[in-house]
Amino acid sequence: MADGITVKSQGIGFFGLLGIVFIVLKLCKVITWNWWFVLMPLYGPLVALAIFIVTMIVFLGIAMVQHHRERNR
Repeated sequence: MADGITVKSQGIGFFGLLGIVFIVLKLCKVITWNWWFVLMPLYGPLVALAIFIVTMIVFLGIAMVQHHRERNR
């Protein structure tokens, strides 16, 4: 690229491959799962990110409460 930034692809990943396998199995009628369950692996990284963000918010909230209590002593 002109600005010196390079982007490296990491490939499809575990969740992407699992999602493709489930979609193929569903379309070939090997599994009779609901589409919600078939597509669930594609939501894996998004769910992991959401869990991380919620965890950070909880820890920051606890730290802020402790800091506030110590300051008001």
